[in-house]
Amino acid sequence: MTTSRWVRQTRHGDRIFWLITLFFALVIVGLVIAVGVVTYTGSAEARATYGWSFLFGAEWNPVDSELFPAVFGAWPAIRGTLFSSLFALILAAPVGVAIGIYLSELAPLRLREPLGFMVELLAAIPSVIYGLWGVAVFIPFFTTWIATPISETFGQTLPWLGGPVSVGRGLLVTSVVIALMILPTVAAITRDVLRAVPPQQREVLLALGATRWEVIWLSVLPYARAGIIGGVMLGLGRALGETMAATMLIGNSTRVEDSLFLPATTAASLVASELTNANSMLHESALITVALALFGITLILNLAARLLVWQTSRGPAGGRG
Repeated sequence: MTTSRWVRQTRHGDRIFWLITLFFALVIVGLVIAVGVVTYTGSAEARATYGWSFLFGAEWNPVDSELFPAVFGAWPAIRGTLFSSLFALILAAPVGVAIGIYLSELAPLRLREPLGFMVELLAAIPSVIYGLWGVAVFIPFFTTWIATPISETFGQTLPWLGGPVSVGRGLLVTSVVIALMILPTVAAITRDVLRAVPPQQREVLLALGATRWEVIWLSVLPYARAGIIGGVMLGLGRALGETMAATMLIGNSTRVEDSLFLPATTAASLVASELTNANSMLHESALITVALALFGITLILNLAARLLVWQTSRGPAGGRG
């Protein structure tokens, strides 16, 4: 085989490989577009009936009767989704980043792999197991030792910490369990990002007499901050779409309550619990519209996260991830 022929065949093979990878990349784009089109089409009846007011309607009553006709509003589900996800992120992000720092920078070598394996194992546990643990173990503990004392102490002055707590299921307990679910994801990604930081980033400051903490704070974290933010946003994405554990723990109430200890609902749990039992076309269309709203929220937050990562990676500290 001549050199020129070998070069032509190699270029031909590169072309085929490029087309194959392009095809699979376009499949991903097509799936995203297909999900958007299907949910938008399925929501046509609800959009025609309620318009934009559907997103802010606070009442959800699927039972149609002469005295109380069926009415649908997505605000209880959107509110529950945003609160449970953001509160879970507030709890999980600092703890997960701290665990990642320990595993990458501070843990003894003999403990790094076992502890890392345990973190990855927690991330692989199905959400139904977390939900079962929450119902059987965490809700009784939370109700007795956390919710009841807080409600008795602050419930009179702070309505969002009051209300009956004997039910157990509610928005706050769901947020805590979701935080436990996304914690391993944030920790594992933080660990991997910090491990990818070049040794020179640490050695320069160590040579100047900096402490271990100063090296981490002044050099390692600024370098890896874009990747860490990406991991945190990935955890937020999982929190937004969490279905099974939320359905088991949140109480699935479509009333908008002031108290964090009372039952609520999320977009994912509402669709999962009612879609198969929808009693009218409008009911089904309303549920699909809730799913469309969740899709839109997820898309907007992911775009915002990508913008944040991009801006962070261009910062003066030269963060990379």
